[in-house]
Amino acid sequence: MILGVGTDLCSIARLSESLERTPNLAQRLFHPSELGLPVNSLAARFAAKEALAKALGNPRLMQWVEIEIVKDELGKPGFVLHGQTAKNLESVGVQRIHLSLSHEQELASAFVVVEAS
Repeated sequence: MILGVGTDLCSIARLSESLERTPNLAQRLFHPSELGLPVNSLAARFAAKEALAKALGNPRLMQWVEIEIVKDELGKPGFVLHGQTAKNLESVGVQRIHLSLSHEQELASAFVVVEAS
């Protein structure tokens, strides 16, 4: 069954300014494997994590750095959950998370559907 649906938009320029203004922000928001990606990719990942929080309905279940967005061999994006975040989502019955990402010059967007038992 569907536990929740979430969507988010992220301004690429605004995220870039925030990352420049606050040097440690990237380490608080992104998994180590995501650091160093271009800002448009980071904006899409930020939107994905926001959309996941909205779909879950409880952002306290997740730590942003424990959420990694990866692509499969065909380029389809997905989540890899680590640490306490993985345990928390398992404890509330999350079985599958669907993710769609997009970005243009100014905006990145994400759409998330969370399935649970």
